[in-house]
Amino acid sequence: MQAQIDAKQLQEWQGRSESLHDEVTAFPVRALAATLESPYVNSVATGDALPPLWHWLYFLPLHAQSALGADGHARKGGFLPPVPLPRRMWAGGRFGFTRPLRVGDHMEKTSTIGSVKVKEGRSGPLVFVTVRHEIAVAGSACLWEEHDIVYRDAPAADAPVVEPVMAEQGAWRREIVPDDVLLFRYSALTFNGHRIHYDRRYVTGVEGYPGLIVHGPLIATLLIDLLLRQMPEARLTEFSFRAVHPTFDTDAFYVNGQPSSDGKTVRLWASDHAGRLTMDALATLA
Repeated sequence: MQAQIDAKQLQEWQGRSESLHDEVTAFPVRALAATLESPYVNSVATGDALPPLWHWLYFLPLHAQSALGADGHARKGGFLPPVPLPRRMWAGGRFGFTRPLRVGDHMEKTSTIGSVKVKEGRSGPLVFVTVRHEIAVAGSACLWEEHDIVYRDAPAADAPVVEPVMAEQGAWRREIVPDDVLLFRYSALTFNGHRIHYDRRYVTGVEGYPGLIVHGPLIATLLIDLLLRQMPEARLTEFSFRAVHPTFDTDAFYVNGQPSSDGKTVRLWASDHAGRLTMDALATLA
């Protein structure tokens, strides 16, 4: 039975805002550096800068256990609109970096729901929610982020098959083996309870996927990790990524990169074992 979407009611959430405070502590940085086996984060002390996207280690969702839904996410409503569709995924994001966050910084994050859009997809209704986050330290802006969330129904058995987009060959390529431990550690570091990333019985039996799903933010972080392995002194001013296809832990996947001829941008993308494009991204350098 297809869910009934009240677009007008959901759009009442547009403009809602909340502010949170947190401190850039050293332990999560050390833990993620160990998880990614980072060659460019050697020591972590007060004043050291975070690599781009590592702000996702902070402002973590601290919902009570009793407030979680069957999928491990917080029940719908509250800050985000109560979209009556069972599947929720991180579809993409855009970022602007003004200055690095540093260990010891006391941060303020202001989040605002920018838009709620209802569309009809091949497999049924889709709801896209865009949230804008702005992080500042002592009143000085450090970064902004636009976070795209997509909600959709479980696909029907007769849903049309979407033709995959095949990835290109780039100058850089690194193989990633997404084993259970990597996915567990990233879920733990970001306090992400979504069961599709660690509960194989749930993700295959309830949601019908072939394996655990690799976190979109983890893939985006690995794309920038590839850039910094190749260009350790690079400084990003903007970054954007778009999820194209889920990545599962059943096979290795690849992060790829191609610098532009003028050195101002780097195209980054992820591809699966079959060569399908799974994430597309662009980094703009200072």
